[in-house]
Amino acid sequence: MTDAANWPTEIKVHKDRRVLTIAFEGGASYALPAELLRVESPSAEVQGHSPADRQLVAGKREVRIEEAIPVGNYAVRLIFDDGHSTGIYTWDWLYELGRDQEARFKRYLQELAAKNLSRDAPGAVRRH
Repeated sequence: MTDAANWPTEIKVHKDRRVLTIAFEGGASYALPAELLRVESPSAEVQGHSPADRQLVAGKREVRIEEAIPVGNYAVRLIFDDGHSTGIYTWDWLYELGRDQEARFKRYLQELAAKNLSRDAPGAVRRH
């Protein structure tokens, strides 16, 4: 159940589609990169059905958010330009991602390095 302090007051996808900004009732506000949102998707496709099933998603440095669709009064579904659309991002999940984004991104980079994977898609040309 969402704590009142974790209730969103504003959710905005930036014009470049690379960042989702979310502000919460308790005063916290986070700018969440699309890449982090994509690789930390709460979908079963990424998280699996147990921690052991969690999938490492590489090649998402340039991913963009195509659409943010409200889900009831408890979440938003994000549609990404790589076709991923099954993650339901609850307010609590977004709050946790924002609060812990530095540690989560650091862990993600370490996992990529350990598996010799890249943030860049194969053959990708970096956009600015």
